[in-house]
Amino acid sequence: MQSEKDSPEQVVAGQLAAYNAHDIDAFMKHWAPNARYYEYPEGMLANGCEQIRARHAERFAQNPLHGELVNRITLGNRVIDHEMVTRRFPAGVGVVEVVATYIVEQGKIVDARFVFGEPSFET
Repeated sequence: MQSEKDSPEQVVAGQLAAYNAHDIDAFMKHWAPNARYYEYPEGMLANGCEQIRARHAERFAQNPLHGELVNRITLGNRVIDHEMVTRRFPAGVGVVEVVATYIVEQGKIVDARFVFGEPSFET
């Protein structure tokens, strides 16, 4: 039986908290070794923990970086987050709207797909 601690919603919430803390080790604890990370629908961004770690270690070194949860929907082992992410882009610091769909199995994220809006920049 699945504990509340490793429910799909709690796994995704834990990885978002670690993302906002810029804690790569805590972040990676939520990902399965063979996890896949896509730009929706099929654009592979990272395949496996090593690539996911490398992608995020670089991002975590940047400031500012913060994902604000707007809404979360959970259905079975799927979690859909709507977030506003503040981060550094080549054009400067901006905010991008993101919809992320996670599939969680045995307390780990095995598949994540992201739809990215256009970044907005303060003028």
